[in-house]
Amino acid sequence: MGRATALAFAERGARVVVADLNAESAAEVTALIQKAGGAAVAVIGDLSEQAVVDRVVAAALTHPGSEGQGGIDVLVNNAGIMDSMSAVADVTDAEWERLLRINLTAPFLLTRAVLPHMLAAGRGAVVFTASEAGLRGSAAGAAYTAAKHGIVGLTKSLAVTYRHRGIRANAVAPGGTITNIRFDVDPEAAGPQALGAYMGNVGQPAEAEAQAAAIVFLASDAASNINGAVLPVDGGWSAV
Repeated sequence: MGRATALAFAERGARVVVADLNAESAAEVTALIQKAGGAAVAVIGDLSEQAVVDRVVAAALTHPGSEGQGGIDVLVNNAGIMDSMSAVADVTDAEWERLLRINLTAPFLLTRAVLPHMLAAGRGAVVFTASEAGLRGSAAGAAYTAAKHGIVGLTKSLAVTYRHRGIRANAVAPGGTITNIRFDVDPEAAGPQALGAYMGNVGQPAEAEAQAAAIVFLASDAASNINGAVLPVDGGWSAV
């Protein structure tokens, strides 16, 4: 999804900062953008670390090709990992802390870091990647579900707090989507056993480009009066 979103923004003329833990993936996306005539730089590191977040913001403010017009117009909080579908009684401290650190704390850190620049400019759009798991309790394990519910709350809090200062905050809530996210599941464990009954409603998985299109829309002027929304992009799963 991050790859598709970066390419979609670049196609529309945005200067893109690609932030990823995987150096090869970041280099591939950056190269694709540059080959198409766009402007992109990569920052490698764990976005749950403040030092990496600071480097991302610095890269955006000094982006090659900015022609003296440096700034941060859009932040897409998309990085995340999946849990092992563990039920509450089975979640380890390590799994809980890692999921919340990457899926909730990292977006908070990035948002907090870019806000001063957006507020100074009097404008900005933040788009979070929530999940069906942020809308219900039957789409993932306890840790992932808690983190994505936190993303929904963070989105709405941001929207309310800064709505009169030119900042918009929205989120997409993807359903099943074809991505490279990995997770290990024990089908005999309590979580998968309980959740399996509900997963038949997922429907046909979406291509990452479908999520990217929704993210670009929410960040665009076409969505100028949309603030605090959580948009399901799930083929109707949330309506079942």
